[in-house]
Amino acid sequence: MSTAEFRRYALFYLGYFGMLGAYTPYIGRWVSANGHGGYAVGAMLALWYGGRILAPPTWARQVARSRAPGHWLVAGCLLALAMFAGFARFDGGVMLFVVMGAFALFFNAVMPQFEAMTLNALGTRNHDYGKIRMWGSVGFLIVAASYGWLLDRLGNDAFVWLSLPWLVLTAAAAWLHRADPPSPAPLEGTPRERLWRRPGTRRLLGTVLLVQLSFGPFYVFYTLQLQAHGHDGFTVGLLWAIGVVCEILMFWQAPRLVQRFGAHRLIAACIFATALRWVLVAWFADSFAWMALAQTGHSLSFAAFHAGCMRRMAELFPARRDMASAQGMLSGFSGGIGGVLGAGMAALAWQHGGGTAAFMAGSVCSVAALALHLAAQRYARDPRPVETA
Repeated sequence: MSTAEFRRYALFYLGYFGMLGAYTPYIGRWVSANGHGGYAVGAMLALWYGGRILAPPTWARQVARSRAPGHWLVAGCLLALAMFAGFARFDGGVMLFVVMGAFALFFNAVMPQFEAMTLNALGTRNHDYGKIRMWGSVGFLIVAASYGWLLDRLGNDAFVWLSLPWLVLTAAAAWLHRADPPSPAPLEGTPRERLWRRPGTRRLLGTVLLVQLSFGPFYVFYTLQLQAHGHDGFTVGLLWAIGVVCEILMFWQAPRLVQRFGAHRLIAACIFATALRWVLVAWFADSFAWMALAQTGHSLSFAAFHAGCMRRMAELFPARRDMASAQGMLSGFSGGIGGVLGAGMAALAWQHGGGTAAFMAGSVCSVAALALHLAAQRYARDPRPVETA
């Protein structure tokens, strides 16, 4: 991949995850500020993750049939921008959830497509994925670290207007990929059924589903948990920033870790760290020092775990024609089903037991994921790390 190509791919990740840096930490704050309770926050996030179930597989099928997949990428980004702008008009009632659902469909549709485009462009150097994906973390860091402070001063109504520029940047970056060539046509038959039957697929999907389930309390209520324990907007943004700085550093080092330890061992270590992280958030949320320590765990529970899963996907689905469908299936299981169930679990636990119950439930899910992953190693050896020049 040339330097110019690297920049084109990195720019899309920068814009897309910059938008997530606004959405993930602060959507709950915005919804709560408009008079909605914990169930409404959970419902909003459930719609978000529901989009990850429905959109990627359908989108992947259409992209696979298209001779101009870049046009689909541009269209999805523009539609996501248009839908999110609806929040400026609708901040309550049924239309709030309609706008959320529409935005979730288009925004979640494009990333699995782009992940497949990135892995296909990298080819045999798929272990370098982390160096490109790192720029998404940079975008997330810029926004998550600053928007808490900005919302304290500009008011929560500024959330929508502060988020829109990142969607514009994402659409502009997608435009640079409008002429990218299509991937090889998929084999005849029902691709998802064929991919589902591949050895190791179901165990990987089950593991990532449970890990994503454990992230439900974090994505829905982490900011509210910190605010409930006396942390102001600046401190909340700083804690998010600590996590993302560690994430960026890990993505930079991820190729070496994946090469040295292999996907299976790396994933196991990451899940164990995730379980400990949620215990800290459950019981020590009033301590900045403990929360800062817990956020350093984001380097493992998110960045290294994601890099390990991408490596495992490349091992399971080496054919380029399978990559878009496989990424759509992974997104549907992890960010989709796992996200919906995680948001629902988090909302229920929050309503009945507060932040402690919610994050302890997340820790239990992580332990279950680790048990499944370790059991899976009885049936499949970890492939040897691929040597590269």
